[in-house]
Amino acid sequence: MTTILLVEDDPALRRALRTMMRSRDLEVVEADTGEQAVVLASGGAADLVLLDLGLPDIDGLEVLRRIRTFSAVPVVVLTAHHQQAEKIRALDSGADDYVTKPFDTQVLVARLRAVLRRAVSDPERPAPAAGSGVESFGDLELDREALEVRRSGATVQLTPTELKLLIEFANNPGVVLSRSTLLQRVWDYEWGGDGRLVDVHLQRLRTKIGADRIETVRGFGYKLRA
Repeated sequence: MTTILLVEDDPALRRALRTMMRSRDLEVVEADTGEQAVVLASGGAADLVLLDLGLPDIDGLEVLRRIRTFSAVPVVVLTAHHQQAEKIRALDSGADDYVTKPFDTQVLVARLRAVLRRAVSDPERPAPAAGSGVESFGDLELDREALEVRRSGATVQLTPTELKLLIEFANNPGVVLSRSTLLQRVWDYEWGGDGRLVDVHLQRLRTKIGADRIETVRGFGYKLRA
């Protein structure tokens, strides 16, 4: 069963979210402080973290940054409607997506399941034979079977969303992909979405694989240089 680490200091909201998620066959582990959340995340307690940014002890962004030092677990943050700058900072710090309060529970569950579907790595799968399923793009190598990325021979650590984004470009080398196309294929958004999700994740991906590897085609979108 999929386990969600729910980090929320409001007991009423935490109780409502717990009931809602368990009714949809999602197991829940709870934390009401940032310190507790970091400890639970470090123990591999969950498949996804649902993180409220307004915590009593540690700022939620700091919790996110700490988690990213040891884990690529998917993280969805909860933000207030007016906190536009905080949403961007959360994405910059490693969040995979965000949901704005107040939220519709159906939308929240859809976002959680979409992020979980992007967590494509399977630690129990045996390692493939050396060199199998490997594609090269300049100094960049994508091993689809091992779900590993290497740059000049060194392993590049990507979050599930960054990896799914790179795979989408690798599926379409030299093809310009618009923000709306990427939102649909990578984030599973069938109803539009925030283009800043694409921009911020692309910025993070470029930092890791090389700024010139993904080209911006102004007014149209992005493409992977062959």
